[in-house]
Amino acid sequence: MKIRQNVKHFAFKAALTAPVVGVVANDKLVDMHTGIFLDRADEAHREERREHLDDFFDATMDTYLAALDYMPEAEAREITHVQANFDFYNHGWTEMMEFPADELEAHYDRYREFFADHGITIDDPLGEFTPEDGVAEAPSTPEKLDDPEHPHAEGGFADDVYVETADGEVVVGGQDEPEDVSPEDAPGVDPDEVEG
Repeated sequence: MKIRQNVKHFAFKAALTAPVVGVVANDKLVDMHTGIFLDRADEAHREERREHLDDFFDATMDTYLAALDYMPEAEAREITHVQANFDFYNHGWTEMMEFPADELEAHYDRYREFFADHGITIDDPLGEFTPEDGVAEAPSTPEKLDDPEHPHAEGGFADDVYVETADGEVVVGGQDEPEDVSPEDAPGVDPDEVEG
C-alpha cells in the first residue's frame, strides 16, 4: 500500500510512546483518522459510522504500538491501515477503502506472522486488540460488495510498503527515523505537557 511518511508521523510515534502525552496523541490521531475516513464515506452514512470508527481507530493505536516491536514505523502504521480496510470491506464501505478489495489477501499475507500472533484475520480485523466492551455497531452496506467502487483506492502496491516522502518521492520500505524528533512536534501536543 502507498502511505505518506514525514516528521509528523515520527513525532506522533514519539508522543504515543511517551508518558502523559501518549493519551493526548492517541485521541488526536483517532479524531484525525475518523475525520479523514468519514470524509470519504457517502454523506448519508457519515454520522452513523462515527462512533464505530472512533472505537476502531482507538483500538488500532494499540496494534501500532505492538507492531513497533516487530517492524519499522512505516510498516507498523501500514498494518493499522490494512486493519481498517478489512473492517471497511466487512461492512461494505468500499468507498472508504485505500486499496481494491481484490488485494485484501495479498495485504494479509505480507503481515501474516504478526496478524497470526495477534489473532487478526480479514473477518476479525482487530483480533486480540478488540476492546473488552467491543466496538460500536454501525450499519453495513453489503450491496456495495457486488460491484465495489473504490474512488480512494490505489492498487498495485500490495507487495510492499511504499512511502511517499515530504518531497513527493516514493520509496520502498520507509525512511530512517530522524534523530531530533520530539513528542512536542506532533500536532495537538502541548509542549508544557511533554516537559511536565
